[in-house]
Amino acid sequence: MTQSTPSLADGIADAIGFVGGALAGFWIGQWLGLDIFAPGYGTKALLGIALVGLGGGLGLHAARRWQKSRRERTQD
Repeated sequence: MTQSTPSLADGIADAIGFVGGALAGFWIGQWLGLDIFAPGYGTKALLGIALVGLGGGLGLHAARRWQKSRRERTQD
């Protein structure tokens, strides 16, 4: 199996997935009352920050799965 060179489309898809996931995590946190911009590092602020990070990671993972499925479809 050969490793393909990452293209500009791969980088853009990664960025969109990460930012979209992070924004989704942020808005879910806001809905739950977890403010990442609260003064200090209280429990709610830390949970909100963790939710943004988790959302970004899941969005990136989803973007890479989409890229992989797209590549497999074009190779068939």
